[in-house]
Amino acid sequence: MAVFLQLLKAFVTGGIICAAGQILIDKTSITPARILTCYVVLGVFLGAVGIYEPLTRWAGAGATVPLTGFGYNLAKGVKRAVLQKGVLGALTGGITSAAGGITAAIVFGWIIAVLFKSGDKS
Repeated sequence: MAVFLQLLKAFVTGGIICAAGQILIDKTSITPARILTCYVVLGVFLGAVGIYEPLTRWAGAGATVPLTGFGYNLAKGVKRAVLQKGVLGALTGGITSAAGGITAAIVFGWIIAVLFKSGDKS
């Protein structure tokens, strides 16, 4: 039962985050790229003020998988690296912290590009 509850919390949290983005895409003239950028910045901001950490503990993957979680992960990495390395950590901490996700995006993107022929949608 505990696993089901954790899955439910993750599903609802991730669903709310994604639904908010879809509503912004459908109801405003903001481009999807700007909305995605705002999600990353929102994750950084909420992580900096201490709101996103409790959300990730409560919702698990529902909070860490969307782009807000990527922004939170970047901010957490920068904070940790600054404490360890000083000012240089501000330049390296975010990328080091998010390296796994960035690498996965590149590798899976490459695999899909090799397997499927891309083309113009018009």
